[in-house]
Amino acid sequence: MAERERRMSPPYGGVFVARTTVMSAGDIDRAIWRMAHEIIEHNHGLENLVVVGLQTGGVPISERITAALAEISGAEVPSGTIDVALHRDDIGLRPVMPEEATEIPGDLNQRIVVLVDDVLFTGRTIRAALDALHDFGRPKSVQLAVMVDRGHRELPIRPDYVGKNIPTRRDEVVNVTLTGVELGEMKK
Repeated sequence: MAERERRMSPPYGGVFVARTTVMSAGDIDRAIWRMAHEIIEHNHGLENLVVVGLQTGGVPISERITAALAEISGAEVPSGTIDVALHRDDIGLRPVMPEEATEIPGDLNQRIVVLVDDVLFTGRTIRAALDALHDFGRPKSVQLAVMVDRGHRELPIRPDYVGKNIPTRRDEVVNVTLTGVELGEMKK
């Protein structure tokens, strides 16, 4: 869970208290390496591929995936970031303000876009990302890579590349950093 989402989750302004670590830094490295290989295999190479990280939690993961793709293939892969705050369906239900830059590397028409996020939960952020992407062109296809799929989907969205499936309770919080993945709660 990115810092912005943590501030917006009940209890508002609460503090994340970790209960257990479910992935170490080494586990994350191995998952990123595996997902990079799966992306290359699934797309038969990297031609016309663009990696886009969702602000803010997906950006560090997308940077690591992009670096792994370059190391494996020897070719640079265009990458960018996208802030989906103004495309969310809960505007008016909670305060939503764009906080981070959207930087898309050129036109997305006929490109294969790999969206990257840290945690897939209800699917609503990914729906917003799909809307936001279309402001930059009409991709040939959009694929989804997430470090953690925690279930509880409210929309019919499924990731193509998953670091780890972690069944959770709806009230649990998943905290993903490059040093590990922790489960816990928000405390006031």
